[in-house]
Amino acid sequence: MAAETMKVPLLDLKAQHATLRDDVAAAVERVFESQYFILGPEVARLERRVAEYCGVGHAVGVSSGTDALLLALMAEGVGPGDEVVTTTYSFFATAGVISRLGARPVFVDVDPVTCNLDPALLEAAVSERTRAVVPVHLYGQMADMEPILEVARRHGLVVVEDAAQAIGAEEGGRRAGSLGDYGCFSFFPSKNLGAAGDAGMVVTDDAERAERMRVLRVHGAKPKYYHRQVGGNFRLDALQAAVLNVKLDHLDDWTAGRQANAAAYRRRFREAGLALEPPACLEAGCRSYPDCRLDEGAAGVVLPVERPGVRHIYNQFVIRTPRRDELRDFLRGRDVGCEVYYPVPFHLQECFADLGYGEGDFPAAECAADHTLALPIYPELSGEQLAYVVESVAAFFPAD
Repeated sequence: MAAETMKVPLLDLKAQHATLRDDVAAAVERVFESQYFILGPEVARLERRVAEYCGVGHAVGVSSGTDALLLALMAEGVGPGDEVVTTTYSFFATAGVISRLGARPVFVDVDPVTCNLDPALLEAAVSERTRAVVPVHLYGQMADMEPILEVARRHGLVVVEDAAQAIGAEEGGRRAGSLGDYGCFSFFPSKNLGAAGDAGMVVTDDAERAERMRVLRVHGAKPKYYHRQVGGNFRLDALQAAVLNVKLDHLDDWTAGRQANAAAYRRRFREAGLALEPPACLEAGCRSYPDCRLDEGAAGVVLPVERPGVRHIYNQFVIRTPRRDELRDFLRGRDVGCEVYYPVPFHLQECFADLGYGEGDFPAAECAADHTLALPIYPELSGEQLAYVVESVAAFFPAD
């Protein structure tokens, strides 16, 4: 039985660092001794290891996950007059990089069960100006890639996988980032593989694309001080690469810990009678929100759904409830960390008002934005802490 009160953070990076302190300190000291702080051998080693881990030929270390997306689109020459199709429900960088290049983001609604881009809606969003599609592997589960790739092949589109939350995720035995033309990763500290600051990576199987990105990440210079094109400063710090080289050794064990915690959540929620079946409106495609059929009075939550044949790495464990804001405030009052990923879809963001979208255009994403809540899932989460989270959710709902 869990303690009466307990503090459970959404993420506890101190607990992870305690197990790695000596190895990380030695890696950092190695960089200081070398005085090689930008790119260099630590970055090259990380690139080789990430490419092998993802099952691709090339990896290019960059300054952040955002810059990974930006660099991939720059390498394809995406710019003014172009359109790039992507989901309306993700972290802002997914859409922001498209606008930064002067291109137009074209949004598609999500699958209401997984919150990933709905492949059935992709083709209708493609026009003669479309250059690329950016599917997002949200929460650590891959989007349904085969139909996305089929549409892209038919229309000659570049596929840039936003795998910022999904390193090590798999579909049909293939890893995130290896199915499209580019795979983009973030190593923000909160990710499953997190740096000690901003860092990112782009992977590809195409040697020419990899070389273009290596040139673009150093202001487009090759050789040094000679610029055939304008790039940017997207270089990965050696200190970040050194930390990530230590952590990469532990990534699969940490993923297994997250998966075990997800299974424990499912078991405990079911034992407590709190696991609700996904409502018919989700299975039917959630096309009528806010005419919502989620039962406001239901005592429980809808648990995340794993697609068959995937490896879900659980960057987040996201539940769904119509009383989301009330539950969030209640949990925080009991010192349980929780977060909304994401409260406002892109098509309703003020900065994209000129695109002409409005409320009701993408009902599945709007439903997710109003009803989803992430619970602690990090691998160091103890059984006692997890039990307290479930007990706290149970305490929110009135007893029969």
